[in-house]
Amino acid sequence: MNIVWLKRDLRLNDHKPLFEAELSKDKYIIIYLFEPSLIKYPDTSLRHLQFIYHSIKDMNRTLKKFNRKVDIIEQEAVIFFKDLLKRYDIKNVFSYQESGIQKTYDRDNVILSLFKEKNVKWNQYQRDGVIRGIKDRKGWDKKWYSTMYQDQINNQFSDCNTSFENIYPLSKSLKSKISIYPNTYQKAGEKVAHKYLESFVLERGKNYSKFISKPTESRISCGRLSPYLAWGNISVKQAFQFIKNHPNYEFNKRSFNGLLTRLKWRCHFIQKFEVECEIETICANRGFESLKRTNNPNFIKAWKEGNTGIPMVDANMRCLIKTGWINFRMRAMLVPVFCHHLDCDWREGVYHLANLFLDYEPGIHYSQFQMQAGTTGINAIRIYNPVKQSEDHDINGIFIKKWIPELREYSIEDIHEPSKVPPIIKELSKDLNYPEPIIDIKKASSNARKKIWTHRKLDSVKYDNKRILSIHTRNN
Repeated sequence: MNIVWLKRDLRLNDHKPLFEAELSKDKYIIIYLFEPSLIKYPDTSLRHLQFIYHSIKDMNRTLKKFNRKVDIIEQEAVIFFKDLLKRYDIKNVFSYQESGIQKTYDRDNVILSLFKEKNVKWNQYQRDGVIRGIKDRKGWDKKWYSTMYQDQINNQFSDCNTSFENIYPLSKSLKSKISIYPNTYQKAGEKVAHKYLESFVLERGKNYSKFISKPTESRISCGRLSPYLAWGNISVKQAFQFIKNHPNYEFNKRSFNGLLTRLKWRCHFIQKFEVECEIETICANRGFESLKRTNNPNFIKAWKEGNTGIPMVDANMRCLIKTGWINFRMRAMLVPVFCHHLDCDWREGVYHLANLFLDYEPGIHYSQFQMQAGTTGINAIRIYNPVKQSEDHDINGIFIKKWIPELREYSIEDIHEPSKVPPIIKELSKDLNYPEPIIDIKKASSNARKKIWTHRKLDSVKYDNKRILSIHTRNN
């Protein structure tokens, strides 16, 4: 018997491991592992587990006609496979390579040793143009495009007659939690993913470039494919080819190319993490390890809960808590406010946003978080003024009023900085619960610039910049 081990590839089409399992003509089962140690790990949240579970349910509805299903296991991978190898004669395991965190990499090394000991062949395939084991980026761009233009795999399934006893089914407690799916999140699954892709090229995408930075409008005009790419409901190749080859591409080249470029950048950042997954816990530029932050616990709490008294910051955090998605510009604002304005170490907030992002992808998350925190040493340091972001991208305060009902009666002129409204006007509002700003934005910004730029001039930072550039600079 063979095994197809699903990870972040929860789809049935353009799926190499499933294709190879069918091609082998041997009996096989498809499994997904909910590993207790990973569930407890700080980067995992309930919403991630819910999205995964409902993606698998979507797969099983299709597989049912072939008398197949994805067997869901709740057990550590090492324990499960050891037991499986005692009960069954396993020839092959098929899966995608996982560009995950150090913990999953270490687990895979243990399992690889186990498979070698038991003469099981583990067939791992390249995922989305990310190449395992490379030491530099020479020729990476050309290889990525080569992957994107390869033919998609049209999977065909045979009827299943494999008997498998799942002795590690989902516990009642976990199943009761993940069976629920809030309607404020994007729906999970391969079918819904393709509907988003279709609606983008047919209508939504025409304003992609125009509204990409707007917190309200971008919720419609952006691709909104990120959760489906993160958990593999669609492949990057599927998204790339569908957009590039669609008849509407000729009429929307600027907008569509904007999304295609971001698909490539997505893989670029995952490739960085594949080469150096240590940046989950240590600064990308080691010279920034000596940078001291105040880490005021009250500031951290206020930021996490959306109660900083800075409307654009709080509205985005509250929106994220409720829906699991905000656009890139707003994500890029939240991190500098946390690290620079509030003077907090990036590690104090990185798992919080990982938990909230429905589209959490390790390779993107830690690279981007450190870029915005200014700890890479090679990227531009951006200290966004959250008031200016508000005035530029939410001119009429529509987004703010939606997510901060305490401010719904404020005028357009007052909504961006309600703390400056005269007390006599504040008294006219029915809701007086919105907090005063926890910082002076102008003063905090000035202090932050001085602090980060002074540190960036250190020899230790300059020295590590050379290492970073040699590893991660793309060479076409």
